[in-house]
Amino acid sequence: MSAFAGGLESLERFVKTVKTGRADFTQVVTEPAKDGQAQRVKTSSGSFEFSRPNRFKFIYKKPFEQSIVADGQTLWLYDVDLNQVTARKQSLVLGSTPAALIAAAPDLRALQADFTLVDAPDKEGLQWLAATPKAKDTQLQSVRVGFRAGDKTAELAALEILDGFGQRSLLTFRHFEVNPALPGSNFQFKPPAGADVMRQ
Repeated sequence: MSAFAGGLESLERFVKTVKTGRADFTQVVTEPAKDGQAQRVKTSSGSFEFSRPNRFKFIYKKPFEQSIVADGQTLWLYDVDLNQVTARKQSLVLGSTPAALIAAAPDLRALQADFTLVDAPDKEGLQWLAATPKAKDTQLQSVRVGFRAGDKTAELAALEILDGFGQRSLLTFRHFEVNPALPGSNFQFKPPAGADVMRQ
């Protein structure tokens, strides 16, 4: 018997009680098979931090170094190999993204403005929530979020994203820390010297 009724209740509890978080992640991206070729699968890993609302950081360490940092105003994407930085206005790109579901939104009502949220069946010991963007021009088809229910809160365990091209990304989170002290400086990004900076 789990502590909560399902994924939607777990999400509400997560958004209410987890204001900051830190975890390690593994991401497996599966591209749809094309022209008789086998599916391509890519695996990467790194660390994730967030401070609600609107600040988060994904640091990809393997196989390629890449950073995605949202500082509250700007979403920064830094590709280490290319020494290239892309900066976008955060308010234009975040609303109906998976990051909004887990890290950016201040409350459930804000999420329900951008997503249709429904409970999904429990699977692999997790409580799942399915989220479908309300905007038609988004590149997302659907998102599923898996929570491990605890006594006082819900722990983020998995995030599954299906994009408009049929590509599936599954992020699994380990060593999730609830409400660690994260200084604001963790979410500041300064383009490295010599990097090519593109603003969109």
